[in-house]
Amino acid sequence: MTETENNSAPVVVANLRKSFGDQKVLDGIDLTVAKGETVSVLGRSGTGKSVLLKLLIGLQTPDSGSIRLEGKELTELGPKELSDTRRRIGFLFQQAALYDSLTVEENVAFPLARNTKLSLEEQKKRVYELLSEVEMDRDGAKLPSEISGGMQKRVGIARALALDPAILLFDEPTSGLDPITAGEIGDLISRLQRERNMTSIVVTHDVRGAKRFSDRFIVIHEGHILTQGTLKELRKSGEQFVMQFLDGGS
Repeated sequence: MTETENNSAPVVVANLRKSFGDQKVLDGIDLTVAKGETVSVLGRSGTGKSVLLKLLIGLQTPDSGSIRLEGKELTELGPKELSDTRRRIGFLFQQAALYDSLTVEENVAFPLARNTKLSLEEQKKRVYELLSEVEMDRDGAKLPSEISGGMQKRVGIARALALDPAILLFDEPTSGLDPITAGEIGDLISRLQRERNMTSIVVTHDVRGAKRFSDRFIVIHEGHILTQGTLKELRKSGEQFVMQFLDGGS
């Protein structure tokens, strides 16, 4: 990637560091994600993958380093600017994080009601457009407890897309799903990426599923990016840890 392309990339992370007490979780992370690219972040549990996502959305503050989202330095933004920037980022939580007391329709409408001036009629139209995209438009009246885990993930994706984000972050999108359902969610992410030209970062342990939608992989180990590239390039890296990880998840 050239310097010009790097400067215009939606996500540019440089020398990012984060510790909790004496534990160094991220120790100098450099990552650039191009427009329309999907990058999957691999690594063992506790290696800081989810922390990276929380730093990118401003839920946690780095100890040092730079996070530039669409050209804005996240670490320098005031509360209002940070809130505005967050609206440009869609986030799918590991457990979908739907509101139990709200219907599927109401869950997807929630960010629209809080962040737009759409009328109730316009909100409903938008909600069912989003639910149709994830093949859940027949289930709008149901509560989260009345649908499966895979369906909850679909609703979570629809809600994450509600404000037309420029960047989408996924935290373990296939976690807790059977292989068939995980494959369907992987295919859905791939289709949405093609149709919307989404810039996405996906934290996952599911190497097999990530093959369906990833342009590039990075492997985090002991706070550093150990290696990155396509799956073929990762296999050629010669790193023993990378081979063990790939062979365990493929």
